[in-house]
Amino acid sequence: MLKNNLKLKQFYSTKLKPLFNLKLIQFALLMGFLNFLFFHFPFYTFVFNNVDYKSLNGIIIIASLIILMLVANAFVFYLIFFLSRFVGKFLLVLIFILNAIALYFVNTYHIIVDGIMMGNVLNTDYGEASSFFSIKLIIYIILLGVIPAIYIIKVKITSVSLKRFLITSSLTLLFMITLAFINSSNWLWIDKNSKQLGGLAMPWSYFVNTGIHYVHQYEKNKKEILLPNATLKDSAKAVVVLVIGESARRENFSLYGYSRNTNPLLSQTPNLFHFDATSCATYTSAGVKCILEHAPTNDLYEILPNYLYRNNVEVIWRSTNWGEPPVHIQNYQNKDGLMQNCKGDSCNYDAILLSGLKEQILISKKNKILVVLHTSTSHGPTYSKKYPPQFETFKPVCNSVELGNCSQKELINAYDNTIVYTDYLLHNVIEDLKQLNGYKSTMIFVSDHGESLGEKNLYMHGVPLSIAPKEQYEIPFIVWLSDSSKQLKPNKQLTQNHIFHSVLNFLSIQSPIYNENMNIFKQYTKK
Repeated sequence: MLKNNLKLKQFYSTKLKPLFNLKLIQFALLMGFLNFLFFHFPFYTFVFNNVDYKSLNGIIIIASLIILMLVANAFVFYLIFFLSRFVGKFLLVLIFILNAIALYFVNTYHIIVDGIMMGNVLNTDYGEASSFFSIKLIIYIILLGVIPAIYIIKVKITSVSLKRFLITSSLTLLFMITLAFINSSNWLWIDKNSKQLGGLAMPWSYFVNTGIHYVHQYEKNKKEILLPNATLKDSAKAVVVLVIGESARRENFSLYGYSRNTNPLLSQTPNLFHFDATSCATYTSAGVKCILEHAPTNDLYEILPNYLYRNNVEVIWRSTNWGEPPVHIQNYQNKDGLMQNCKGDSCNYDAILLSGLKEQILISKKNKILVVLHTSTSHGPTYSKKYPPQFETFKPVCNSVELGNCSQKELINAYDNTIVYTDYLLHNVIEDLKQLNGYKSTMIFVSDHGESLGEKNLYMHGVPLSIAPKEQYEIPFIVWLSDSSKQLKPNKQLTQNHIFHSVLNFLSIQSPIYNENMNIFKQYTKK
């Protein structure tokens, strides 16, 4: 026993102890290497898939990116730890844990951590975030985050003189600049792929893109730009119910020719029309903004519900989702508020949006009414939890948040069931509207964006629109009319921006910013 203890002490003093006592440059290089080794497989997979790695130029690009990644990360760690050991350890522990989480999502859902994705992360709520929890995520955090963090906290780092620091920093910067100029012929390739490269480089993908997101948000939200005042052209009673779908992709609606009957109720509904449409973006906040604004713009203009409410229209907003621009109306109701007056199992799903809606419309003292229902029905990854058990039409279903672990059939079955449930919800909206005697009414359903279900090894949404697959931006646009005298133009292809002007037309609202070309309705025909 004594001999074994002596061997262990000898092993610790000769092998392990030196690893816990490092010079600053050694520690920085080690952290740079571990960061490269643990978290950059997706980065270099992308590089290998997009260069000719058998050619001399391809080899130069790959080798240069590897060297630059190692040196640049080590240099930043070297700089931070020279300035402050305490701050350096805190930041490095945080980086490894966040890197582990980011890598899990990149590997599991094949996302790119760009500014758009960071906007999704920062704007999500607890309910949606918790749906991504899995044992695999915990394993990632422990193995790639917590264990390295323990070492980072325990290690002792030898200080370096200011002179040595300045010499090392200067030579490192000179080396990186030289390497960049050697690759000047490849700058065009790097620029072309900068979004993907920047979105896969840890930790800079989420640090830099978080900053970019907040800069953009600050610019957009400085002040809502008011639109010109509007007037009501008549006093006839009219109501529009705008249903904003979540992650509903067009090709899985049987109304559009899908082989499965995912629209058993809507397919039998008179005065129902559907159009091909595309979304402005592949993520919720931008998609909803596009639906509600009068024209595509990067500025924050007064959105449809705010504009109508300010101009004497009754506006009711009900939501089980998030991500809309600021809504300034009196009747804003989220899920928690709706739960107070809802009874039954349906209250746990999007049917809660319809609870007492008809009665709320009928007690309104105004003749013009806009209702917005912002659903969450088809949002992943927990598709199978978005509908009541009786709507599980297609079986077996995927019950895992790690969508890549499910078969394609299970995943599509779960998603298609959310479309069947959407069909039920829209049918019930229409049935309620039919009972509003004296009102001209319409229901408009449009999705914020589409969804990937494993095609090209992609899941969910959020891929930049410029490179996104069609599944993420081809969306349904469905319209029902209560009065056959109100007809639709022979549109074939619509966009989310048609909503604003079509609602103005249906409610007979006159406005200087109204665009007839973006209106889907014909004028009423006199009989």
